[in-house]
This record gives sequence, C-alpha cells and structure tokens, in this order.
Amino acid sequence: MIAPGVDTRGMKNKTLIVTFLSIAAFAVGCKQSDQASTSQQLDKVQTETKQAAQDLKDYTYAQKAEFVKTMQTQLDALNQDIDTLSAKIDSSSDAVKADAKPKLQALRDQAAQLKQQLADVQNANESTWDSVKAATKSAYDATAKGVLDARQWVSDKIAP
Repeated sequence: MIAPGVDTRGMKNKTLIVTFLSIAAFAVGCKQSDQASTSQQLDKVQTETKQAAQDLKDYTYAQKAEFVKTMQTQLDALNQDIDTLSAKIDSSSDAVKADAKPKLQALRDQAAQLKQQLADVQNANESTWDSVKAATKSAYDATAKGVLDARQWVSDKIAP
C-alpha cells in the first residue's frame, strides 16, 4: 500500500522506461547476425567445458562410478559435436572437405584416446586413482579444445 501523498507517477515512469529498455534490448538481441550467434555459442561451450573440467577435479575414489558416468556423458557429447561438424563439412566444397578430413580424424583419435582413458578409470584402484583421473582430465581437455577449435574453423570456412 502506498502512503497518502506519495507521487506514484515517477514510479510508473521508471517502470515504463525499464520495460521499454528491456524490450528494445531483446529486439536488438534477436536481430544479431549469425556470426555473433556463433561467437556466443562458442563462448557458451567454452564456459561449459571449463566448468566440466573443474567438476572433474572434485571426484574422490569413492565416487569413481559417478565420475565414469559423468565422463561417459561428456564423451558422448563430444562425439555428437564431432558428428555434427562432420555433417556440416560433408555439405561443403571439395576443398573444405579435403582440408577438414585430417582435422576430423585427429578429433576422432582424441575421442578414442579419451574412451581408452575412461576404460582405465574403470580399472583404477585407490592407489592409481589420482594419476588415472588426471590423465582422463587431460585427455578430456585436449578433446574439448580440439572440438572448440574445429567449431571455430568450420564457422570461418563454411557460411552458416
């Protein structure tokens, strides 16, 4: 309840201004180019990747099964990203396909190495846990960075 004698016109004006600015910002955001959208997506993926890498450091040996499950989910997501990039490249020019083929193979090799590290994690015991977890984290970081680099390369080479 507003006290008697308080002028509410100023509050209504501020509300209208904030609403208008919010709508204007939303409208401008909706009209951004595909390039800006791609850049934002890359930034989002980088942030998520950094967070996932940080989360990997916190697992103890007692949480091994949870770590394996999380890593398998991360590996599946990376493989899906690689498949998406491959599909985009397949629909591009022959020159881009030829240039991309070794890059894609390198990404698939990194994903295979991560899969092998994940198998090592499942076989780890308490004394080898920290080193196996660190090696898995390193393989994940390398693969995730490779996928990010490949996304950037594809966005530079192939028009959206």
